Amino acid sequence: MTPSFVPEKFEHVMGCTSADLLSWLPGALPKAALTVDADHTNCTAILPDGILKIRWSPLPDARIALLTIPRLGVFFEYTGLTDERRHTVQKRFDLGTQRGGG
Repeated sequence: MTPSFVPEKFEHVMGCTSADLLSWLPGALPKAALTVDADHTNCTAILPDGILKIRWSPLPDARIALLTIPRLGVFFEYTGLTDERRHTVQKRFDLGTQRGGG
């Protein structure tokens, strides 16, 4: 769930692989021009009213009994967006990268 206040810079852990995240980015940021670096560890999303830079790096897998969940440390940096707009963009990002469930 997206908090009501999204700071300009923050980090959180996502349960996915780099390939998963890359495949979700166009749907998670539909109105952004996306540029991904050659190493596939950074993305710049140019929005009409600002910029979102995303960096990620693999973390050790989470293990629960026989279940293994890949994890990424993901750092978000917003520039030029208002508090309300950051919340709107992050909420869309969170919905676009959410896995199914019930």
